[in-house]
Order: sequence, then C-alpha cells, then structure tokens
Amino acid sequence: MPPLRHHPPPPPRAPARRAAGFTIVEVMIAAIVLVLGITTSITTLQRGFQAVDTARHYTLASQVMQSELERLRLKSWSQLQTLQDSRETAVAVPTVPGSDTGAFTCTRLIADLKTDMKEITLISRWRGYDGRPHTIRFVTRYGKTGLYDYFYTSH
Repeated sequence: MPPLRHHPPPPPRAPARRAAGFTIVEVMIAAIVLVLGITTSITTLQRGFQAVDTARHYTLASQVMQSELERLRLKSWSQLQTLQDSRETAVAVPTVPGSDTGAFTCTRLIADLKTDMKEITLISRWRGYDGRPHTIRFVTRYGKTGLYDYFYTSH
C-alpha cells in the first residue's frame, strides 16, 4: 500500500462578510458634509451678489458726481453763488436700464470757505440689495479765479 500523504490543512478563511454597503452613520456623515458644502456655496453666492450690487452703485454714484462736478466747473462765480443760495439741492440722477436708480439720490451743497473760495460737497445715498444704507461723499474746492491762480497768488 502506498504511503499516505498528508495534505496540509487549508489556509484559514476570513470570517464570512455580509454584503458590502454603507451603515446609517456613514450615510448621515456624508449627508451632513453635503449640506454644509451646499450651505457654504449659497452663502458665498449671496455675498458675491451683494458685493456686485455695492460696486455697481459705487460706480453709478461716482459717475453722477463726476458729471455734476464737470457741469459746475462750467458755471461762473455768480451762477455758483445762485446755486449756493438755493441750499442743499437734489442732483438729477439719470435712469440706467436694468438698474434700480429709483432708490438712489445725490445732493449738492455749496458753502463759502473764504471770500473767494467755495467748497462743493456732493453726497450720494442708496440702499443696497440687502437693505443696508450706503453713503459716498465727494468734496472739492472752487476758486473765484480758478484754483491754480488762487494758490499761486494767495499763498
């Protein structure tokens, strides 16, 4: 009879696993991460829209004030005095298609600094898309004989 061969025992098997899947805890953690990501992106979009709205209104305000200043530079000293006597005055704001210029105001105030110099203040106000009030000011000086002449002859 042939000698008996001894076969080594089979390698140990890993414990039987159930079908692969996610536990409820893993699903909940994934859902929380997803909700946080979506919430953060929505908040960032809102801040971005707010920044664009503010920048748009700052640009409009600067354009309106620059236009008014250029208009005032063409006035004579007596015409400027007449405007000063009318006190604080609303400046015409042009309508811009696609922009909410109805809530936008610009006012002008002219005051005497010295006998031959006036200070012109332009103030623009508006409410942003979030409802917060915004104000921007532009202050310049106007000399009776021109600013350059004023500084060279008076000082």
